[in-house]
Amino acid sequence: MLTSERKTWLLDRLKRDGRLVAANLAGELSVSEDTLRRDLRDLAAEGRLIRVHGGALPASPTHRPLAHRSGMQAEAKARLGRAGAGLIREGQVVIVDGGTTHLALVAALPVDLSCTIVTHSPGIAAALEPFERVEVVLFGGRLYRHSMVAMGAGVVEGYARLRADLCFLGVTGVQADAGLTTGDAEEAALKRVMVAAAAEVVVLATPDKLGAVSPWGVERLDRLARLVTVGDRPDWLPPGVEHLAG
Repeated sequence: MLTSERKTWLLDRLKRDGRLVAANLAGELSVSEDTLRRDLRDLAAEGRLIRVHGGALPASPTHRPLAHRSGMQAEAKARLGRAGAGLIREGQVVIVDGGTTHLALVAALPVDLSCTIVTHSPGIAAALEPFERVEVVLFGGRLYRHSMVAMGAGVVEGYARLRADLCFLGVTGVQADAGLTTGDAEEAALKRVMVAAAAEVVVLATPDKLGAVSPWGVERLDRLARLVTVGDRPDWLPPGVEHLAG
């Protein structure tokens, strides 16, 4: 089997099984473990998978410019946004992370909702303009262009001093072993502060994020109060985490 054919086979097997175990696959392909690990290194360098001890996991496909992400999974995002909007109650203090799925959440809010929404996303804050009874708190700092959110000490301090009812957390991967992950180290650290600031954490996960992994860990799955998806409850979701179908 040629190297290119072997790599295609590995990606197909990863898509089917959700993980690759190098020792097992080396025997199945009749190659050395060193050869297989080299294939995995090459595929990881191309962003096709994430290497872990003993093998590999699927890489999140969401590490693309915001303009490209806006059109991805549009129907799923609308469904998740409606489900998420139904979780917000009058008078609550709610953290809303950046991202296109959370723009769909804002679009689904009742126009007469009265609550406080805290965000570090200028786009989320601007989208809340029509909601006259929503108090908007926007934390500012250096703009991280990939996600179009503010970053820096001021944002971290703002969330660290906050006690919110809900946090709608944006991540790029939700996977059994890796938990909640994202693609940037500084953003992952900020998200951990956001998680600590909220009584309940909710993730709205489009299908392309389920089973996928990004390089930087945010939190364990059992820190979630709810995972909202467009399909059935993942069998790997911890029993204490509520699942809501969008």
